[in-house]
Amino acid sequence: MKILIIGGAGYIGSHVAREFLDTGHQVVVFDNLSSGLERNLFPEARFVKGDILDTNGLDAVMKEGFDALVHLAAFKAAGESMTKPEKYSVNNISGTLNILNAACAAGIQRVVFSSSAATYGEPRYLPIDEDHPTNPENYYGFTKLEIERFLGWYDKLKGLRFAALRYFNAAGYDVKGRIGGLERNPANLLPVIMEAACGMREKVQVFGNDYDTKDGTGVRDYVHVSDLAAGHVAALDYLVKQDKSLTVNLGSEAGFSVMELIETTRRVTGRPIVAEIVARRPGDPAKLTASSRRARELLGWEAKYSDVDTLVRTSWEAYRKHAGL
Repeated sequence: MKILIIGGAGYIGSHVAREFLDTGHQVVVFDNLSSGLERNLFPEARFVKGDILDTNGLDAVMKEGFDALVHLAAFKAAGESMTKPEKYSVNNISGTLNILNAACAAGIQRVVFSSSAATYGEPRYLPIDEDHPTNPENYYGFTKLEIERFLGWYDKLKGLRFAALRYFNAAGYDVKGRIGGLERNPANLLPVIMEAACGMREKVQVFGNDYDTKDGTGVRDYVHVSDLAAGHVAALDYLVKQDKSLTVNLGSEAGFSVMELIETTRRVTGRPIVAEIVARRPGDPAKLTASSRRARELLGWEAKYSDVDTLVRTSWEAYRKHAGL
């Protein structure tokens, strides 16, 4: 099939593009390179530089004809979304409506959407499944949930089938080492640890060590980005075969603590990493893990690379090469 991947030069998007190429699909990447990188593009995939706020550009590329599109072009910094909601309104919501309208005009009837576990908010129970209440605690999560609602209406009114994939914490790098472009200004834990291992930052701040967990530090569900990429292909297969929409979690279901990631990185890299214990961040739950049962049952998907050693090892390979170590 011919797939348009919007945001395909970014961290997750480049892995998704690689997975679609590996499984025999024809890929066109549409990206404005605001956070994506040219080095994350592949010669087998045609690249179109464009912005989702440019309706003419979207219309032009989609008129080429595609069997499906993958939308990974939303801004995703939760903290920033609370101080710059207008930025997230314009790009995430208005930009997505531009994508949906252009898709309908061009006759594209399948969308795989990069959603987020941020749609759930504070966990009421664990593991979080798709029936968990959705009550986002940041504006980023709100925009993702609103996009899911728009998709639901476009399904009803326009026959646009969608798969909304609620990621937990994406981590790691391509298990075959083919993607080396690092995230710009990362805020997630594992890239921060990697920067400390490379000497790009002095220390890692650990926000609280008195939680009710095995070592007192917060536990999160980390899912390898190669597993996420496989989830996108499986989701499109479902849309094609079943001709109905779905919303599923993509998580490892395991849960690793902050100190577990730091200790594993010390062991894998052999490098000292300074960990500074600081005060808890308001609103941080002690533990957050996913149920991915629905993805297993409907998509045949499972996390193959999301063990802590693979997450750390593949991240270190990318950062080590970047730092010339």
